[in-house]
Amino acid sequence: MDQDARDRIAESFAAQTMMATLGAELAEVAEGAVTITAPILPGTRQQQGFGHAGLTFSIGDSSAGYAALTMLPLDQEVVTAEIKINLLAPARGEVLKAKGRVVKPGRRLCVVTSEVFAVDQGVETLIAILQGTMVPVPRS
Repeated sequence: MDQDARDRIAESFAAQTMMATLGAELAEVAEGAVTITAPILPGTRQQQGFGHAGLTFSIGDSSAGYAALTMLPLDQEVVTAEIKINLLAPARGEVLKAKGRVVKPGRRLCVVTSEVFAVDQGVETLIAILQGTMVPVPRS
């Protein structure tokens, strides 16, 4: 991946107010793979004290979308056409880590997946798997 492609991902991520609200950060960017982390803040917990599924979904969707974007020309962006989530375990810990990757790139559709882990005292537990489709669109 060249620096222009990395800069595009960083600039796009910085423009996402939702990610800023969640305290999310870009942890890794590589061709076809992006990792996003987010703390489990008091405002992102559900009624039992675990990280909310909305937090899990948000960073999972974004990591998968940015993974797709790493595979596209600089004049394109992506939007989510559809994405599903399987919640596997409660989000116990301090941080969530979403590892998005491209399953199959394409000019019209990109199939993506993301695995989301809860990190508790350095131990990662798989809590969710997302799978979806991203659509390339012209960059505005």
